[in-house]
Amino acid sequence: MKKRIYSVLVENRSGVLGKVAGLFSRRCYNIDSLAVGETDDPDVSCMTIVSSGDERTIEQIEKQLNKKIDVIKVKTFKEAQSISRELMLIKVKYNKNNRREIMEICEVMNAQIVDMSKHYMIIQICDVP
Repeated sequence: MKKRIYSVLVENRSGVLGKVAGLFSRRCYNIDSLAVGETDDPDVSCMTIVSSGDERTIEQIEKQLNKKIDVIKVKTFKEAQSISRELMLIKVKYNKNNRREIMEICEVMNAQIVDMSKHYMIIQICDVP
C-alpha cells in the first residue's frame, strides 16, 4: 500500500468539492486526508488530498482527477516528498482561578496560546515528528 499526496488546483465554485469527493467514493478509493483553501486567485482553490492504494489505484486516481472539468491542474507527490504535521486547536473557557494553571499546562505540553479574549483562549498543539 503506497500513500500519495495530490495537490489539485480547481475552479473555486460551489459543488466542486462534492464532485471530487464523489469521484473517490464511487470508485471506492479512500481519502486519508483532505484540505481545501482558496489561493491568491479568488477563482481558484487548492485541494490537498492524501490517499493510499496500490500502483494501479494511484495511477487511476490521478487520471480520474485530470478528467474532471473543474480541475485545472493535478500534481502528485510521494510520501517521502512531503512534510506532515498534526495540528489541534482547542478553545478553552477560563476564569481568574484557573488561568495560570492552564498557561502552565500549555508550557509543560509545549502548546501555544494563539488567541485570547476576556473569557476564552485558543490553544494550538502541533505534533512534530
